[in-house]
Parts: sequence; C-alpha cells; structure tokens
Amino acid sequence: MKQLLIIILVIGLSFSSLAQDNGDTKTPKVGLVLSGGGAKGFAHIGVLKVIDSLGVKIDYIAGTSMGAIIGSLYASGYSGKQLDSIFKGLDFDKVISDELPRSAKTFYERDNDEKYAVNLPFDKFKVKLPSALSRGQNVFNLLSKLTLHVSDIEQFDQLPIPFFCIATNIENGEAVVLDSGNLPQAVTASGAFPSLFQPVLIDNQLLVDGGVINNYPIHEIKAKGMDVIIGVDVQDDLRDRGELTSAPDVLLQINNFRTINDMKLKSKMTDIYIHPDIKDFTVVSFSEGKKIIENGKQAALKNIENLNKLPKRETRYPTRSLSNETPTDSIKINLITIKGNKRYTRSYVIGKLKFKDDTKVSYEDFNRGVNNLIATNNFDAFTYQFKKSENKEGYDFYATLTENEITTFLKLGLHYDDLYKSAALVNLTKKRLLFDNDVASLDIILGDNVRYNFEYFIDKGFYWSIGLTSRYNQFRKNVNAELLNVDFNTFGSELNKIDIELQDQTNQLYIQTLFRKDFSLSIGAEHKRLKIKSETITVNNQNDEFLFESTDYGSVFGTLKLDMYDNKYFPKKGVYFNGDMHWYLLSSRFNTEFNPFSIVKADMGYAFSVSDKLAFNLKTEGGFKLGENSTNTLDFALGGYGNNFINNFIPFYGYDFISLTGNSYVKASASADYEIFKKHHVTLEGNWANVDNDIFDSGEWFTLPDYRGYAIGYGIDTFLGPVEAKYSYSPERSKGIWYFNIGFWF
Repeated sequence: MKQLLIIILVIGLSFSSLAQDNGDTKTPKVGLVLSGGGAKGFAHIGVLKVIDSLGVKIDYIAGTSMGAIIGSLYASGYSGKQLDSIFKGLDFDKVISDELPRSAKTFYERDNDEKYAVNLPFDKFKVKLPSALSRGQNVFNLLSKLTLHVSDIEQFDQLPIPFFCIATNIENGEAVVLDSGNLPQAVTASGAFPSLFQPVLIDNQLLVDGGVINNYPIHEIKAKGMDVIIGVDVQDDLRDRGELTSAPDVLLQINNFRTINDMKLKSKMTDIYIHPDIKDFTVVSFSEGKKIIENGKQAALKNIENLNKLPKRETRYPTRSLSNETPTDSIKINLITIKGNKRYTRSYVIGKLKFKDDTKVSYEDFNRGVNNLIATNNFDAFTYQFKKSENKEGYDFYATLTENEITTFLKLGLHYDDLYKSAALVNLTKKRLLFDNDVASLDIILGDNVRYNFEYFIDKGFYWSIGLTSRYNQFRKNVNAELLNVDFNTFGSELNKIDIELQDQTNQLYIQTLFRKDFSLSIGAEHKRLKIKSETITVNNQNDEFLFESTDYGSVFGTLKLDMYDNKYFPKKGVYFNGDMHWYLLSSRFNTEFNPFSIVKADMGYAFSVSDKLAFNLKTEGGFKLGENSTNTLDFALGGYGNNFINNFIPFYGYDFISLTGNSYVKASASADYEIFKKHHVTLEGNWANVDNDIFDSGEWFTLPDYRGYAIGYGIDTFLGPVEAKYSYSPERSKGIWYFNIGFWF
C-alpha cells in the first residue's frame, strides 16, 4: 500500500511539472498600438514593413485617427509594403478637401462653384459656419474600396487580424471603442479631426477624432488579453520657448499637454516603445510621406532585437492579395437599398448615382456616381456598405442618406478685370423654394458697374428641367464705332472709337435636358433690352446723352453644350463644345428699321497633357448672321481677355475690348500651360482671326488671318479664383496690352 502511494505521488508530481512547463512555454499574445498624428502617422507604415520583414505575428491592433486608418488596412490583410504603395499613389489634397471633379457637377452646379469664393449656410437670418472644412466623403470612399474584401465582416475581431479603434463622443467628451459595424465608417469617425472633417453619426453618437481623448489606447488593448505590447507613438513632443514663435504654435503646445502627459505613463506600459523622429513634420506634411515612412522604419530597426524575439506568423507576410481578392476595376451590384431619403425620391438618388440593381459598374463610374450625388449639396452625409450577396456573385449595396436641412446660403465673391473693373458679389441662394428639387439664386454685384443676376432652376436630371434667368449688365468703354447703328458722317466727322455706356438686361425662360452628364440641350425664349448711349457726341450743340440703341428684342434660342474640361480656367484634359443659335423675331421702340435675323455661333476646344506639369489647349470657333443686316449692335466684337462675356463679345489677345467687329468671324487659338509650382501657372498663348461682314460668302474665312495676337501670362489658382496677369502683343498694331484679372468671373 505504501509503495502504491509513492507511485501515485510521483505520477502527480510529473503531471504537475509538465503542466508548469506547458505554462512557461505558452505563446504570448502580441498587441500593436498605433497613435494618431495626421501625416506623421505615415511612420506606422515604415514600422509595419520592418514587422513584416521579421515575420512577427500580431494578434490584435488598436488605433486612433491615422493609426486607425493604417491599422484597419493592415488588419484587413494588407502588408506594410502594399500600404506604402497605396499611400504613395494618393493625392491627399483631393482626399482631404473632398474636392469633387468638375465632371460630377451639373452645368448649373459648375456655374455656382466657379463663381463664389465663400459659401456660408444661412438660417433664420443668421450666418451659420459649417461644422468642418470637409465632410470626409473621399476618405470614406477610399476606405470602402480598400476594405471591400472584408465588407461582410461586422465584428472587427473577425478580421484577418482583430482590430478596434477609438473615437470621441463630441457631446459628452467620452472615448468610444469602435469594434463592430461598418469598418470604413468607424475608421472615418476615428480620424474626423475637429474643424477639418465633420463629425460622424454612429449608433446615435456624434463622433470625432479619438485623439481628442485617447490617442494611444494601450489600456483597451491590454484588456483584450495581450501579453506583449508594441506601441508606435507619432505624437509631438513639447517645444521650448525658442520654437513657440506664433499663436498657432502656442495653441498646439497647449493642446499637446494632455496627450504628452498621458504618454509618460503609457510609454512605460509599452513593452516595445517605438517613437519615430517626426519633429520636423506636421500633421499635414503629406507631401513628405516618403521621408516619414523611412523615419518610421529606422525607429523600428533600433528595436529589431526585441522585435525579433516575438512569436512569428506561419507565413512570413500577410496573405492579402490585391489582384485575387478584390476586383480592381469593377464591382457587381445586385441590390440597392436606400434609407434616409425623405424629400428626394429613390429615382432621384438612383438617377444621380447612375447605376441600378443587377449591374456591373467600374470603380471609376461608381465614384463618379457618388460624386454626382454629393455635388448636389442636398445631403449632409452619404454612407454605404457592401455586403456579399447570398447565393449570387457580387454585392448588395446599402446606402444611408442624411438630407441637408439648411436650404439657404449666403455666398460671396470678389473680382477685378479690365472691362467691369472692381466688383464685390453678394449672393443669396434658396433651395426647395417651391419644390424639393428647385433652387433660386440672386447675385447682387456692387462696384464700378452695378449688376445683378437672378436664376431659378427646377432640376429634373435627365428629364426636361426648367430654368428662368434675369440678368443686368453695364459697363463703360471705348468701342469700335462700326458696332453702332449710326452713320457718323451725319456729324461731319469720321470716328473709329467712341466712348459709350452699354446697358443690357436679358430675361430667359428655357427647358433643358441632359445627355449623359456633360451634354446639355436647351431651348427657350428670350427678351433683351439693350441700351447704348454716349456723352461724347452732341447734337445741335446740346449736352444731352446721345442714344445709339434703346431697343427691346424678342427671340427664341437653342444651345447645345458639351463640357468635359477638368478645370474651367486651367484645363489639363477634356473636350468642350458650345453651339448657340438665336433667332431674333421682334423689336420695339428705338430700332424702327428692324428685320428678323439669326445669329449662329459655336466654339470647341481640346485640352491634353504631355506631362504632370505641361498641358495644351487647342480651340477654334466661329459665327455668322443670317438675314438682314439692319441691326449691328448684336454683331460679333472681338478683343480683350476674359470669360462670361455677354451677347456676342469674343475675347481676343492683342486688342482691347470690342475692337474688331463684323457680322461673321472665325478664330483659332492655342495655349501652353506649365504648372511650375502647385497651382502656379505660366502660359504662352496665341490667337488668330478673320472678322468682317459676310466673310463666309466672300471666302475670307478660309484665308490667312488678318488679325493676330500673342500673350504670356502668370496665373495662380486661388480660393478666390484665378489671379492672372497677361502681357499681349499684336504684330498688326505693333503695340502691347496688359490684361489683369483677380477672382472668379461673374
């Protein structure tokens, strides 16, 4: 019996020793914490490249802000090297600013965006500042595409590497752990830097950047059972007095007090603490991403001995395959579900998106459709999620809209040019004035020449839309006397130029339909009141103003327009066509010798780039009059530089405004645009023209040009619009002319 007890005791001790040995050899769980830091977060990629090269197995990832963006993609299966390639290929100015391509906007929307420098919500007679500079839509779109292969995963701990991120509840200041739901939306919320990106609504919580409260979630990841913590800290250190030289420096220092004090404790809790050298970079140093990534790599290499001791993954690199798991060019959408649309019908939303159920759509067209919807400014937010369809190849598309409750906007602009001189623009825009899909806009232009422009538009997309406009223009200028309906020999003198004041009021009612997105056809009726007077000429020694024109004209018109330029003022690619025909049927009052006539004109252009810096734009145009030539004041008049000219005034380098006149003309032009710095353009331009009466009958339109002009210019694309100075020269005149322009043309 005694021997039996001894045997049992030995066996028990053996099992106990074995159990102890097994406990000692338990594989530790490794957690990775990635802090926020804006562009400085690129350093995370350098660290991940080192971790991949060593084959370190990461069991959980926690991230805040940029750490959440990079961490979520790594958790989804991307390698550090793949993330390096992805981020190097991005234009962060466009991603962050929510800059929408021009092609995403309707013609009406383009005219608005290319006219105003400031756009402010206006409610209950108070100006309301927007919640942020950007809604973060481009960030969300990018993350949705990059995480499509895991879009059916709603619990983030089921990702290839379990993951969570931190956001801040802006209403109560509490940190929120986001570990389930829509992954792109959660990550967008974690990175919603206050004032830069608008807050994100998730589960009835209004969320902003997690870095406000918890920029380094080490406690949260330890609570997931991690044994070893790798931490990458890309936060700023405190600066000394020599570096605190401006108000922003001081405010940033104050903001960093909390996070830096937190890191004194949290860094000690981190087993492998990696703090890249990022002191020479800021949160917006996106253009220096390559250097920041390298600094992250070097910081990780300093810890290579400790990193190399960590457990290794079975495969040396993540198994994510860009080419095999995610279609890079298109996506099959089987079902579209839309929520949140109250005023705008499903057909309106689908019409803007331009893709339907059971269709295969390219990513380019998908993004274009999303941009089309966002460009309407009818929605505060647009989020969506792809879920793999059951028993069917492709995805179901679930979209949630938040309609914009603000319908009134105050818009402002500034401008100077050589014709209208200085001008300040004040605009009041009202959406949903009478219908859910209408917009009314009134421009009041104050300055040297007071003007106004009223527009009302009922947008029915690809159906026939309805528009109403009323516009008043005036300016004073020396013009070619041939443009005026008068025989100067009756005054006993011959005049080439005369100082006149021109006033033009034009009212139009039209219908418009769209072909595709960039082609529009408009048909309508127009009333024009044209008045031209001068104080230069006196009759019978009287000092009264002399009237050259004071007539009301009635006409019908049709326009066909294609506009695929990527930029109105500095195009790098695209084609353009604008054809217009006006049939003047009636006149009253002054022009007693009126006979009906038509004016037909068209211009077209083609822009293309030969490099990232150099672009060319080739244009040709022409016009002619059909019918009696009893009315000259609506003839073509070439000269000057500018956009948005009224009537048949045509810009032409080398000549002053309204210098070359005739009832028909042809013109060709070419320009080279070199972007020496971002948004700084040097241009070389030339234009050639024939203009006279009936040149298409005489054959003069096909002869060598009678008029030539060349220009060299420097322009800056600013938020106010283009700021340009051009020096032009005409061989015929042997004289140069300067043109100046500040701000959008209106």
